[in-house]
Amino acid sequence: MVKIRYGDIFGPGSKGSKEHTADEETVRRGFWKKFRTAARHIPFAEDVAAAYFCAFDSATPVRVRATLLGALAYFVLPVDVVPDFLVGIGFADDATVLMTAMTLLRGHLKPVHYEAAKRALAGEETV
Repeated sequence: MVKIRYGDIFGPGSKGSKEHTADEETVRRGFWKKFRTAARHIPFAEDVAAAYFCAFDSATPVRVRATLLGALAYFVLPVDVVPDFLVGIGFADDATVLMTAMTLLRGHLKPVHYEAAKRALAGEETV
């Protein structure tokens, strides 16, 4: 199996189109902290991590990256429809947005993204 490093998939310093830069920075800054907090509430955590790597993969089409970055930014941002601090339902809206985006774009989540997600979840990746 090929060893995948974070920098192999759209590493730091790489930029997509200018219109996605704000979402990219929001997701880069907050994703892993929020993800580690919310992962136990999300039954499809590995899929969410794979979506993160797909969103930052330069081989992913721009429209797919934009959709995933939007969904991931919604997940990361502290203010949304249902506040995250509400126990039991706080992550329901985040999970719904993420699951909808991933369902629509599932064909773009490649084995390399899932491998990177598994490694990150196992603590093998420095993200």
